[in-house]
Amino acid sequence: MKWNEHSRYEGQHAMFPASRPSWLNYDDAHVFEYCDLVKAKERGTRLHKFAQDCIELGEGLPKKPVTTLRLYVNDAIRYNMKPETVLFYSKYFFGTTDAISFSDDILRIHDLKTGIIPGKIEQLMIYDALFCLEYGIDPHDIQHKLRIYQFDAFTESEPDPDRIEEIGDQIVRFNELLLIREEEDNG
Repeated sequence: MKWNEHSRYEGQHAMFPASRPSWLNYDDAHVFEYCDLVKAKERGTRLHKFAQDCIELGEGLPKKPVTTLRLYVNDAIRYNMKPETVLFYSKYFFGTTDAISFSDDILRIHDLKTGIIPGKIEQLMIYDALFCLEYGIDPHDIQHKLRIYQFDAFTESEPDPDRIEEIGDQIVRFNELLLIREEEDNG
């Protein structure tokens, strides 16, 4: 058999892959909805990269008109934040913040949401706990300012340090369980 050459597509994934056959149940309208969703996700990825470049270069965006992206970029620059920063506890528990800073005992974590599904503060609380675990900081010794930028505005939360500690404890406990299981599987 002589196979057709498709090197252009090697390492890529189809929008409707065989490995996720749920699309077999779509009707015609859902095909277009799904395509729009994929395109929105790709746009979000590009916007995050653009925002990262702006922040790293210290290039703010015009203040008007007010948009989610402008608010996010300009605030990240104003607070001297580092974009796209990985927080790592273990191979099972890590994540990448959109923007983070820690100065004068104030932890800031900002998240840029470009889609229509409202962001959840729990995501940022997990990042907060990962930060405290990775850098050995007691959540009670610092201030926590977590922001979600979405819908041309932002919401800020100052979570209870006890909740951040609980999340950190859960990460540690689950990680230990997974390591024990990994040992049993390999032993």
